[in-house]
Amino acid sequence: MNPRPAAAPRRPREGHKGTSGRVLLWAGSAAMPGAALLAARAAMRGGAGLLRLLDPEGLFGLLLPLALPEAVRVEIAGPPDAGWFGARDEHALLIGPGLGMLDPEGLRRLVREALEGFRGPVLLDADALNVFAGRARELVRPRGVLVLTPHPGEAGRLLGAEVGAGEAERAAAARELARRSGAVCVLKGAGTRIDDGQREARNPTGDPALSTAGSGDVLAGLLAAYLCNLGAAFDAFAAARAAVWVHGRAGELCAARLGERGTLASDLIEALPGAQRELEGGGP
Repeated sequence: MNPRPAAAPRRPREGHKGTSGRVLLWAGSAAMPGAALLAARAAMRGGAGLLRLLDPEGLFGLLLPLALPEAVRVEIAGPPDAGWFGARDEHALLIGPGLGMLDPEGLRRLVREALEGFRGPVLLDADALNVFAGRARELVRPRGVLVLTPHPGEAGRLLGAEVGAGEAERAAAARELARRSGAVCVLKGAGTRIDDGQREARNPTGDPALSTAGSGDVLAGLLAAYLCNLGAAFDAFAAARAAVWVHGRAGELCAARLGERGTLASDLIEALPGAQRELEGGGP
């Protein structure tokens, strides 16, 4: 059994919102605006001091101030290129939750520009992965950290082969995806697998309460916050292990309070602080 992972580094006493972690989020669509809001709220509950949500279609002008007044909306005139991403000052970039598949080629191009230009860690989730079905090797990032958070269906599409339900099959799929892409792969599911091509871990926390719409968006936002604080003692593999542990523990806490059937993804967000305190050694 894997030992309990290291917690994300604590905030320095002399820090401020700019040093606590700045997350740039590209997520949401007219059909799925909630995915962006869940990821954004989870990032801030995970410790991000500043969350900026890209809003090229003007979807969140009224919604964001009501749902998350702490976040900042970023309007842009057109699709960003590598130069635009390279000029950003955020510490981590999350692309994918709720974007939809209306323009697969456009989204593929966007992800390529981000991988080339953004200087910090990049996390790809949901449809930012689906548009690379059968093209996992195209996700290789020559410089910088890359994290992928597929569920088994998305992993299977990336690899071009169905991922079996057994532990050995899941472990093999996570390892193969990590090797092909050079990324840290977080293969979600009961006993989530984390693999960077050399190291692997199986997460011990979690509950069927996590089997609800938006749960993956919460994990993606939380992990994006943790990727803001990488260092020699807390690399992307460690950040992924910590985020998955906290997310799973939040599911357990919600199940104990609300039951497996009564837990929503938004409930998970409210349970994140308690789960984080436990990992830091301040709880049960």
